[in-house]
Amino acid sequence: MIMKKLFRPSLLALWLSLFCMVALASCKTNNGEQPTVERITERGTLLVGTTGDYRPLSYKESDGEYWGFGIDMAGKIAERLDVGIEFVQTSWPTLSADVQATPQTFDLAIGGITITAARKETMLMSDGYLANGKTILCRAADADTYQSLEDIDKPEVRVMVNPGGLNEKFANENLPHSTIIVWPRNEEIPTKVAEGDADVMITEITEAPWYVQNDPRLAAPLLATPFTHGEIGVLMRKGQDDLLDLVNALITQMKTDGTLRELHEKYGLVYDY
Repeated sequence: MIMKKLFRPSLLALWLSLFCMVALASCKTNNGEQPTVERITERGTLLVGTTGDYRPLSYKESDGEYWGFGIDMAGKIAERLDVGIEFVQTSWPTLSADVQATPQTFDLAIGGITITAARKETMLMSDGYLANGKTILCRAADADTYQSLEDIDKPEVRVMVNPGGLNEKFANENLPHSTIIVWPRNEEIPTKVAEGDADVMITEITEAPWYVQNDPRLAAPLLATPFTHGEIGVLMRKGQDDLLDLVNALITQMKTDGTLRELHEKYGLVYDY
């Protein structure tokens, strides 16, 4: 009888200990870290990495204010989380390293980031919220000259691209005979083309229309027939599956309730969902 009385409290203590361990584990991710959504909520601010050089998706004005389609999308994510938002500068050459940096510098990256198999191997990417594809900008006077990659892939054609991104990769892989010029600031390249410092800019169908509408010296003769087809999404480090689920649910809702179409119309972009 005495042993029975001593055993029961010990067994109860063991079960309580196990219960606490399970409960504690349920509040952690698989690698033992605090869930991302919980961490952002406690912080009260969503940290968003963006390049700020990609009109009309992500652009940083001289006064430090950001605007664009991707910036609006980031705002929607922050609203869903019920937190404030802070933008953190990144760049195309350092984007992947910045996303995976330790300590973590931001929660997600947004603004003209194409969904690729290579990125999905090492990071997480959301569902697509904007269709894109490679195209060109050139001077309006030369629009009839550049009607195919073959027309561009000539030594006398100066093709300008920003460093470290998919535009440079595309040019190097598809235009071996062109004169490739790497210019450090993406947002300056359209003006460089318009002023004659380059002949062609490799860009996206999401970016080209804005420049054509805002600079009559420019044209995008292949806008309706892009060289590639893809989608733009939200990029984040692995292990943030709870945040990825929240972002994907938001994108699905925006497609269903018409909010995403409204954003496309706001920035003059083609809605393809």
